[in-house]
Amino acid sequence: MTLAATQVRFFETFGFLHLPGLMANEIERITAAFESVWERAGRQRTPGKRACLVPFVDRDAYLSALLDDPRINTIPSQLLGPDFNYCSSDGNFYTGNTAYHSNPFSGGLSALKVAFYLDPVGPDSGCLRVFPGSHRFDDSYAKLLSGSIGSSAEAWGQEQSDLPAISISSQPGDVVVFTHGIKHGSFGGGEGRRLFVMNFTEHCPQELLPALRDHVGAMARFWNDNYYGEAMLATAGPERMVHLQQILDNQDHLPELVAQARREMDGPAQG
Repeated sequence: MTLAATQVRFFETFGFLHLPGLMANEIERITAAFESVWERAGRQRTPGKRACLVPFVDRDAYLSALLDDPRINTIPSQLLGPDFNYCSSDGNFYTGNTAYHSNPFSGGLSALKVAFYLDPVGPDSGCLRVFPGSHRFDDSYAKLLSGSIGSSAEAWGQEQSDLPAISISSQPGDVVVFTHGIKHGSFGGGEGRRLFVMNFTEHCPQELLPALRDHVGAMARFWNDNYYGEAMLATAGPERMVHLQQILDNQDHLPELVAQARREMDGPAQG
């Protein structure tokens, strides 16, 4: 698979892509692997609360191999560059609403999410909603949106769920791609919606390595001494290692930060 030039321009302009049916022929196996990872993790889920595992695909050899699949690999390769970094993943059971937010990456690195929704979702059942173009932080529209969206009722007389965002309805087997910086949220979803996301950044230039190390250090809240999971590393060939090596070279401070987090936290972070 190769993204068309029009798709690349669409992503650069609006900050997202919807790729219907991209992984439809694999969705049953993907879903079974998702459930298996959660079962093997032995994590208890609290009704009414989001549950999150980080890293996620790294815990399973088949899911780790999604990084090698041309249908997935070509997305960050074309949008971020062929030497992109794989920046972990999260597996989730969502419940209820998620308020609009953005996740700009440390140091301003270009970053994107590749999302797999394992249940049908629509505008009123928890699909992703985005504000196109809101990732362009220097734009006056993006600044106004960012400054007011948290108090939308006071600013515009509308609750967040009623704002004119784009709803990206999704079926299992679809892939949704969006930049970390875009304003995104979801509303109306029931309990236990299954979703996992793979994160990618551009290869970090030398001058931004301190920001990359800050990002790696922030992962200590998940209580993992290694940034990547065992299955991801054990099954990695030379081509995959291109996308892991820079972070492996910059995680020497992580174990000490994990030890500190274990002393200060009751349990690993949930998101």
